[in-house]
Amino acid sequence: MNSVSLREAIAIWWRIGILSFGGPAGQIALMHRVIVEEKRWLDEARFLHALNYCMLLPGPEAQQLATYIGWLLHGVRGGLVAGILFILPGAFAILALSWLYVLFADLSVVAGIFFGMKAAVLAIVCQALIRIAGRALKSVLNIGLAVAGFLALFVFAIPFPLVVLSAAIIAFVAARRRPPSAEKKAEELQQFLTSTDYAGTRTAALVCLALWIVTIAALHLLLGSASPFTLIGDFFSRMAVVSFGGAYAVLSYVAQQAVEQYHWLAPGEMLDGLGLAETTPGPLILVTQFVGFMGAWRGAGVESSLLLASAGAALTTWVTFLPCFLWIFAGAPYVERLRQHKALAEALAGITAVVVGVIANLALWFALNFLFAETTLLQNNVVNMQWPVLSSINWPNVLLSAVAFGLLFVMRVNMLAMLGTCALLGMMWTLL
Repeated sequence: MNSVSLREAIAIWWRIGILSFGGPAGQIALMHRVIVEEKRWLDEARFLHALNYCMLLPGPEAQQLATYIGWLLHGVRGGLVAGILFILPGAFAILALSWLYVLFADLSVVAGIFFGMKAAVLAIVCQALIRIAGRALKSVLNIGLAVAGFLALFVFAIPFPLVVLSAAIIAFVAARRRPPSAEKKAEELQQFLTSTDYAGTRTAALVCLALWIVTIAALHLLLGSASPFTLIGDFFSRMAVVSFGGAYAVLSYVAQQAVEQYHWLAPGEMLDGLGLAETTPGPLILVTQFVGFMGAWRGAGVESSLLLASAGAALTTWVTFLPCFLWIFAGAPYVERLRQHKALAEALAGITAVVVGVIANLALWFALNFLFAETTLLQNNVVNMQWPVLSSINWPNVLLSAVAFGLLFVMRVNMLAMLGTCALLGMMWTLL
């Protein structure tokens, strides 16, 4: 690993950042092909070891994996370079598309493109649900946690952070009741730990934490708690702490809060933002940048100011990804020891299981708002759930969604081809 120059690494991370389409699965596969197979900078075991740790963290696992690998190769500066370059191409693309969205989304051609993308997004979310369920639901306990997570969110509207915390506690207690297994120490682990620059990595983690705290404090002190920028900073900082399982897991939380509580955008606009993120490189969680852009665009009181909207987008990206670097720099040197703790590993596996229920809730929420023009809220002392008005079904939306599902699940076309086809069909439908 020490033979790799930082200049060479920068070129590779730019390449990965620009080509990182296809969500976390495609991004991780791309990194594996380049880092392990092509460049041979890491072996298979070390790559998978890093991936397993990143899968347990809140935030986008692919971006954190890039940061982790960069840290392994060149320490703190390598982690910063890899993590930032993984984000930048997608962030700039989302910002440019957000400008076009607010300026031209009322045009029929652009509206048709986004109409088609919404149908494609439904299929993509359902595909993610199936893939993650196949990986995470390996036991009766995990299946139960997934079902309970879905019911808690969709039927009872229990807050997302509480659902995640409850799943972790249940899995942790269940693991502690099992007989303990013997722990082993590997010579490679001891060599790695003794050669790690603990001081520099700890300092980097503390700097990230300080920048995060100072950002939020400055917003409250300078702009006040009611400022749309302060609300954006607070909300996405909280999201960064509870976003286990990647973007799909937390998008239902973001969508419901942004639409129903803060009124930053409409349900259809959230689907538009997800469609933008699906068509650009980088982590899917960059959809939050679009949400922050729209929140500042509407909330700042100066609707014509693209500068204020761009500031909202930049703030969202800053508070969303700064914690990702904190998690890596704070935990990476100790990750092997962390994995030796069986009960803690089981607790994190429980979070992964409940993520399946969260994604199911996301898929259903998107489907209700896309396939039906009207929904109603079934609410009493216990139940608090959204339900469609069956007579308001949008048949063109249903047909286009069927095409998207057929392309993805039956014909198995790649994601970009499916998105392009649906966007073209949506544009043709709108024009005709």
